[in-house]
Amino acid sequence: MPFINSKINIKVSKEQEIQLKTLLGEAISIIPGKSESWLMLGFEDEYTLYFRGDDSKPTAFIDVSVFGNENPSAFDALSSKICEIFKDVLGISADHIYIKYEAVSNWGWNGGNF
Repeated sequence: MPFINSKINIKVSKEQEIQLKTLLGEAISIIPGKSESWLMLGFEDEYTLYFRGDDSKPTAFIDVSVFGNENPSAFDALSSKICEIFKDVLGISADHIYIKYEAVSNWGWNGGNF
């Protein structure tokens, strides 16, 4: 039950969105037990983001929520991969990306909770 929401301060084309979707779908398997078959993604482009008081450089805030327990080593590996993906697809430097992880114990789907 992972959800990755990306707030990006630049325009993302449909082609870039599809690339991100595909690559993030592959990358989520870095977290044991997670796969693209349960992954939900959100993209908020042209989002106002200031980093270090400046909004002129490509910047992203990425929020990763997963059902289950924290896995710091997997989260660390996923952070590296996410930064690589956003650099390759959107040209966003890793030093302009924040990633927040949240392990969630209550997750609802299909009219009930897991």
